[in-house]
Amino acid sequence: MAQMTQAATTSHTGTAGAAPREPWYKVLYIQVLIAIVLGVAIGYLYPEFGKSLKWLGDAFVALIKMMIAPIIFCTIVHGIASIGDLKKVGRVGLKALIYFEVVSTLALLIGIVVGEVIQPGAGFHADPSKLDASKVAGYAQKAAADSTIAHIMALIPKSFFDAFATGDLLQVLLISILTGVVVTGMGQKAEGIAHAIDTAGQIFFRIIGLIVKLAPIGAFGAMAFTIGEYGIQKVVDLAWLVGTFYVTSALFVIVVLGGIARFAGFSIFKFLAYIKDELLIVLGTSSSETVLPHIMTKMRRLGASDSVVGLVVPTGYSFNLDGTNIYMTLATLFLAQAVGADLSVGQYATIILVAMLTSKGASGVTGAGFITLAATLAAIPNNPVPVAAMTLVLGIDKFMSECRAITNLIGNGVACVVVSRWEGELDVKKLNEVMAHPIAIGTDISDHAPAPIDADTKPTPAPGTKVAAAE
Repeated sequence: MAQMTQAATTSHTGTAGAAPREPWYKVLYIQVLIAIVLGVAIGYLYPEFGKSLKWLGDAFVALIKMMIAPIIFCTIVHGIASIGDLKKVGRVGLKALIYFEVVSTLALLIGIVVGEVIQPGAGFHADPSKLDASKVAGYAQKAAADSTIAHIMALIPKSFFDAFATGDLLQVLLISILTGVVVTGMGQKAEGIAHAIDTAGQIFFRIIGLIVKLAPIGAFGAMAFTIGEYGIQKVVDLAWLVGTFYVTSALFVIVVLGGIARFAGFSIFKFLAYIKDELLIVLGTSSSETVLPHIMTKMRRLGASDSVVGLVVPTGYSFNLDGTNIYMTLATLFLAQAVGADLSVGQYATIILVAMLTSKGASGVTGAGFITLAATLAAIPNNPVPVAAMTLVLGIDKFMSECRAITNLIGNGVACVVVSRWEGELDVKKLNEVMAHPIAIGTDISDHAPAPIDADTKPTPAPGTKVAAAE
């Protein structure tokens, strides 16, 4: 890993002996970008053929998802064990949850404010009696089963290994935290187990490194299917809503996350350049899970401590979903305006509170945001917006899911750096090095199989922060 870092540094400083850059056509993000363009073209020109390519995208996402649960387990257990102090684990977790809730609430409020100011559904004049509720019946049924008690019970897997079999992120988080706490509490007796888990994590990361090389194929198939199945005309018909959501998400990233990033000592634009490969993969697959291992590797390279990365990033995939939150409040207001319904202050408050709960666990998987939207609508008291109104946005949800997943990914990356700085474990030297050449270093890291950085390298604390005592 040190050799990789040195190569990345010398390649853009002009130092003699630097490794030559790979040809442009071998760079992952360029391959993904070309695949997306080709997928759009195939889906538009040959829609039936484009729809037949759906399995390519599904297969790629399935390959990634089969590795997510074991990777989260290994990284969280290793992260907690590497801290070695349960009080510190609790402190980091509490700081992360506070950050998640504050920023997520801001995202919900921004969605409501934009929806009220822009009013994307005004003048739509949809007649609820003429809408086909059967198209969204499946989403409504899943949402109806998602009560508060059911949500809590769903956190508990049927068995330890059932969480891995189902791939439920919240369940995996639960058993990972419990295991990490127990391993830490056992001290030297569990050193062998901790080392074995760390080694297994490195193996899983290398497997992901091989799978990610198939990202261009997956992005091509997913995009060809999307355009072939739904057509660009769907976007044109509801362009005002799609455009409002994309612009709102962009402003949230630039203004809110950009302000937070500046406070943490880096530029949001350079950060976006640094994770460009991951953003394009998410754009092509509509799922932020496909780049979870890569974004963890890049956060370590950016200067976040290994223990904080292992705790914050996986947890953020369930608890820090800024894009999903913006979508839920904005889409709810759009549907209310489209059917001519007026929402009271109490109903607005309910939307925010329910959305804060239903968004947890919507981990960026395609379609999860649509189910949480149905759950939010169903929970509004004296609901003037029928669930059947969701058919108005059913055709464009796939295009919205891409923006949701991208915004979620960016938010989790920023959160990881912020919590590291808050905890006094941000390596400012590394951060400045990467931000000086984000594209070169980001591309260099993406061209290598992701692997955890050794946790025994102590970061340089940010100026003005307290250094934790040696443990």
